[in-house]
Amino acid sequence: MNSSPASQYTWAGRFSEPVSGLVKRYTASVAFDQRLWRHDMLASLAHARMLARQGIISAQDLADIERGMDIIRLEIENGQFQWSIDLEDVHFNLEKRLTALVGDAGKRLHTGRSRNDQVATDIRLYLRDGIDGILALLNAFQNALIALAEREAATPMPGFTHLQVAQPVTFGHHLLAYFEMFLRDGERFIDCRRRVNRLPLGAAALAGTSYPIDRAFVAAELGFEAVCENSLDAVSDRDFAIEFCAACSLFMTHISRLSEELVLWMNPRVGFVRLADRFCTGSSIMPQKKNPDVPELARGKTGRVHGDLVALLTLMKAQPLAYNKDNQEDKEPLFDALDTVTDTLRIFADMLTDGVHIRADAMRYALQQGFATATDLADYLAKKGVPFRDAHAIVGGVVKAAEQKGAALSELALAELQAFSPLIENDVFAALTVEGSLAARNHIGGAAPEQVNAAILRARKRLNALLA
Repeated sequence: MNSSPASQYTWAGRFSEPVSGLVKRYTASVAFDQRLWRHDMLASLAHARMLARQGIISAQDLADIERGMDIIRLEIENGQFQWSIDLEDVHFNLEKRLTALVGDAGKRLHTGRSRNDQVATDIRLYLRDGIDGILALLNAFQNALIALAEREAATPMPGFTHLQVAQPVTFGHHLLAYFEMFLRDGERFIDCRRRVNRLPLGAAALAGTSYPIDRAFVAAELGFEAVCENSLDAVSDRDFAIEFCAACSLFMTHISRLSEELVLWMNPRVGFVRLADRFCTGSSIMPQKKNPDVPELARGKTGRVHGDLVALLTLMKAQPLAYNKDNQEDKEPLFDALDTVTDTLRIFADMLTDGVHIRADAMRYALQQGFATATDLADYLAKKGVPFRDAHAIVGGVVKAAEQKGAALSELALAELQAFSPLIENDVFAALTVEGSLAARNHIGGAAPEQVNAAILRARKRLNALLA
């Protein structure tokens, strides 16, 4: 029996002194990786069933392992399990308790595997579940977005470039732009899941194992689509985690853009929307304040998720093959990105369902301020045979005259308009209205309410097909 000062550790046979308390705290990961316990148990049980099937452990060993795991599961679920920093991580904590419960069978569980392929498998299982959860929440969020777009499919609002009034769109059309962004985000998560869903177990420490294991059996047991083909790569790379954080970063970038608009729209100087009180807070000194805390904080948390991505990229950039202790640092950024995106989706789905109230009058008033139908006047002249660049110059003069008069384009008299071009006739006023401008853009992808409603129908079908 090993009686060295380091013998509490499963790897301590060749060590002659214990790990210092500082090193123990510095290297332990159990404080954050214990959230992998379900997935560690799931993978361990599949591994045990494979070992018994291959005759590497006995049927009795398998029965004892399964019995012990059931006890541990109940202990953790009931808050009775004692996590120990002395045992470094979730894997050693579970193995130590299993051995205490079932004896030698617990010691045989680790046959044919290493912590290297064990943790790589656990993370993939955990992340796969996390992606599935995100996709379900993203679907609910997208449906809330579509429902709001449908309610406001014909509500005119200014479309902006450079944050200046550009052309009329509808609020529904504006929201559908975000639908496209978030649909691509869903596609990225689904695509990432395919690369996550490959089994590293069986790679052992780095070179595979001398035992007659059946990796395909374990993959099928755990629902993996394939096995990692190279043992060195299986235990050492975390590109699947980086890819996930990249997808999270893009999603949060889109959330941040929407958040920025909600903050602007809620400002009384704009007043396009009102947010329900439960998504806002007040000021400790200014009693009139109603601050859009949820979109502001989501905008801030975007930087946090971008940081998670950069942390993982930096973690991997200089690692030689195969596994290195650096990779213990993969979990906290990964967990943080997953948690942040999950929480953001939950709260934004709730906010879009009944927490964003539209002020159509403020949107229409803004349309009247920015000469939003100037391009329609240029198009009107171009359709009369004026080269578009000439029409552009003519309308620039019209806008200047209207600005000096303090009038909208549609408020100018016909004679005033004809002073700039004799081709302008009375039918021009239909083109200069907001409704006329919208109706004229009646093509797929256009802002006409008819097209917005058609796009909403397509959006629902595309969203259902994404998760089919």
